[in-house]
Amino acid sequence: MIPPTVSLVKYENPVLVSKSGADKSASRRQRNSIGDGPLPPVTSPAAKLPPVEAKQQQQAEDILNSILPPREWQEKGKLWTQAVSKQPATRLDVVKLQEQLDLKLQQRQARETGICPVRRELYGQVFDELIRHVTINCGERGLLLMRIRDEIRMTIAAYQTLYESSVAFGMRKALQAEQGKADMEQMILDLQAEKKGLEVQLAAAKAQCDEVERRETERRAVEQRKHEEELQLHKRTNQQLKSQLESILAPSKK
Repeated sequence: MIPPTVSLVKYENPVLVSKSGADKSASRRQRNSIGDGPLPPVTSPAAKLPPVEAKQQQQAEDILNSILPPREWQEKGKLWTQAVSKQPATRLDVVKLQEQLDLKLQQRQARETGICPVRRELYGQVFDELIRHVTINCGERGLLLMRIRDEIRMTIAAYQTLYESSVAFGMRKALQAEQGKADMEQMILDLQAEKKGLEVQLAAAKAQCDEVERRETERRAVEQRKHEEELQLHKRTNQQLKSQLESILAPSKK
């Protein structure tokens, strides 16, 4: 029987927990047929009290199962369960664990640096296996390592949430910037069109001003010529009158 996922944590052999409907009916009929026969002899509970070492071993197994719960899966209508191994680890097991870790990292093409879910998953399995090694020898150390493991996972989850929220915030800001960029580009086009309109108005105003100045210059020139002609006329008239006056006064003096 092969479990659904292969892990670096060492497990016991899978155990069948429940069967399909037909198998359950057969088992029920077998139990009923057994129940019709004679009852087995009853023994006194005080005759089979577990020793202190067995209690300690059972307590260590309970702690180990609480730290690393058995995994379950279904296959062909049957429920299987598989608990972690209770066998103590040796130095050779640790060396093999390291070799398996290197092989898994290479096979699954995990990144050597940066954020890599594959590498984190494999190192998490190795840490669980080391917790299993320690818990078998000392349950209290295993519980302390479990607290450290849970704290690390909680910290990583918090950083992951922070990373996801920062990415979402960055995306919102990028979309807002893109939308603001489009609005700004439209505003620039409107201002450029308005500038062209104002330039046309300015050119027309300058042409009108030049025309007014030209007409005013021509008018001043005409008035200046008229003024000079009138002045010359008045001078000639004055000279004539002066000459006449002198001619009139000249005989009287003689």
